[in-house]
Amino acid sequence: MLINERLRELREEKKLSQGDIEMRTGLLRCYTSRVENGHTVPSLETLEKYAGALEVPLYVLFHEGPVSAEAFNLPNAEPQRVRRMSKKESRELRLFAKAISRMNDRERRLLFHVAAKLASRR
Repeated sequence: MLINERLRELREEKKLSQGDIEMRTGLLRCYTSRVENGHTVPSLETLEKYAGALEVPLYVLFHEGPVSAEAFNLPNAEPQRVRRMSKKESRELRLFAKAISRMNDRERRLLFHVAAKLASRR
């Protein structure tokens, strides 16, 4: 599933209109329409706004079906202070998010498993 389809699905599950999203995020309704129709790829900052408006954790936007932090063995760490990303980092993260949105459930689990292993070596 692509990120645009996932955003629309979550918005409709919450019974929110694009106008409701506009009021909650400050993003124009026409922008949300362009994102949901696949004409625009949102930045990570924009995805954070959508996640806040939809009242879901950010990782839910990249995963189909029922999700929980336990499903991915994510630590319950306190949020760290976020620094501004460079343009290069922002672009790489957008490409990564796009790639994750195209993965099936098995591929996502494998990716999270490898990431958890690499993080535990640190």
